[in-house]
Amino acid sequence: MNAQITTFSSTYTPRLDDKGRLTLPAQWRHLVDGGIVLTRGQDHCVFGLTPDYYNSLVEKVRQLPFTHSGARKFSRMFFSGAAQVVPDKQGRVAVPPTLRDWAGLDRDCAVVGVMDRFEIWNAAKWNDFEVDGADDFADGDVMPGFF
Repeated sequence: MNAQITTFSSTYTPRLDDKGRLTLPAQWRHLVDGGIVLTRGQDHCVFGLTPDYYNSLVEKVRQLPFTHSGARKFSRMFFSGAAQVVPDKQGRVAVPPTLRDWAGLDRDCAVVGVMDRFEIWNAAKWNDFEVDGADDFADGDVMPGFF
């Protein structure tokens, strides 16, 4: 069975090169060949979004009242950090310096597939997050009633 995946999944541990480029997993390249949008993500990671998904989020945010301070803060952080990038022939994307700073990215990274997006983490921060969240996930406390 050679069905292509249609969502981002799994965890990879690439390294940033000296130019701030990261090689995306070969299994995802068909999902990002039209380019991706990198932006600030929660928990101080970088979100990688397909243009279609990014545009759907734009429409959702447009529905939020600009009079709500949380909506303004979210919009400012999310959109001011956004950068559209296109992977090169080797599947590398350049992560802008502002996003590398936001996520504390240095050489070792974790790239985590999360369905409609992927997240780029500092490898040590990802490890800490995974350890801290493991018991809650195993105990079913993250999404009670999901299964």
